[in-house]
Amino acid sequence: MAGEVLDGVTSDPVTMGWMVGAPPPPEKRILAARADHMRFPMIRWSYSNMRSFVASANVAAGGTGTPYPRALRPELAEVRFTPIGADEAMSIEEALIRNFTDGILVLHKGTVVFERWFGVTGPLTRHIAFSVTKSFVGTPLEMLVGEGRVDLAARVDEVIPELASSGFGSATIAQVLHMTTALDYSEDYTDPNSGIGAYSAALGLTPRPAGYGGARNLWNYLTTVPGAGVHGEKFTYRTPNTDVLAWIITRIEGKPLPRILSERLWQPLGMLGDAYLIVDEIGTPFAGGGLNLRLEDLLRFGESMRLGGLGVIPEADVARIRTGGNPAHFPKATYPDLPGWSYGSQWWHAHDNHGCFTARGIHGQTLWIDPVAEMVVARFASHPIATSLANDPHSVPAWGALAQALMA
Repeated sequence: MAGEVLDGVTSDPVTMGWMVGAPPPPEKRILAARADHMRFPMIRWSYSNMRSFVASANVAAGGTGTPYPRALRPELAEVRFTPIGADEAMSIEEALIRNFTDGILVLHKGTVVFERWFGVTGPLTRHIAFSVTKSFVGTPLEMLVGEGRVDLAARVDEVIPELASSGFGSATIAQVLHMTTALDYSEDYTDPNSGIGAYSAALGLTPRPAGYGGARNLWNYLTTVPGAGVHGEKFTYRTPNTDVLAWIITRIEGKPLPRILSERLWQPLGMLGDAYLIVDEIGTPFAGGGLNLRLEDLLRFGESMRLGGLGVIPEADVARIRTGGNPAHFPKATYPDLPGWSYGSQWWHAHDNHGCFTARGIHGQTLWIDPVAEMVVARFASHPIATSLANDPHSVPAWGALAQALMA
């Protein structure tokens, strides 16, 4: 019906029939040429099929992984909690629908206790993780720090001279890692003229406008980002920081990022399947948000961080990551639902009594690690609103309620 507001049920991609048929009828086609793959409700299909729309590079698994054991507790769907700012409680099941969940896995003490799949997403699906990707970049960077190959106090232009005239050049690697760089760049997803719009155009995630004369790859774009202010004074979330880190990692390792992720994480952790990274037209990986992977492999990464790296990520590097950033640098007004949090090493840190930390991506992508409850939650979603502010009120307390239920 025209004007109908779709919810988590009525927007189900199977119900809507996207890309079904040989060929699909015109009204059910999702076309990259129209940027359909980045528009709701088509994202409920496309986020599980991004390789159909963009170029990508493979992150190879070693073929040695085995799935986690299952001891499913379906009653966890009925665990109730009160969303932030609400008066009435809701169930986990209601929250999954409210947040347009595509898949969720909950691991407790190494066993999957809750598993749900929606729409076209399933155990073998490589779903886009968006900014969860950042934690997969920050972690190898911290590994290089532990190996003595990266000096966090060094200026960026000492490692990447090409960035000397950009706003990044005068920042330290630590300031890029913790996103306390001072840049003239806006991450406003609703403004096509913001920095994130120009950044996306350089990547080529969607078709460029007629007469486009801007950067045509990510590395060229990074050289154009100007500085504004003093580095190190406050945390401001800006995705290009992560692509600078990836450039540093790639320059030091002398290998492309997909190979680095394969050798440092995918193969030694025994990931169940290959992943892939979105790349621009010259093959530059989209390190700020282009990883597509299986949900159980995301869960495996989280469990490795909970258990101190499992001998793959050095325990000292995990410990350094888990200290988080400086809460005094965290802007309370920007994240009213996250009091006392910080951002550090490309991870978000709750600084609560469970020591929870998380990787987060737009439209609801989540990896939540609760060391005290011995719980890891991995979720894929396709929420119509990009910013996490749209789902945090229903998600953050949900993870806490699940932790309490499992500890009981």
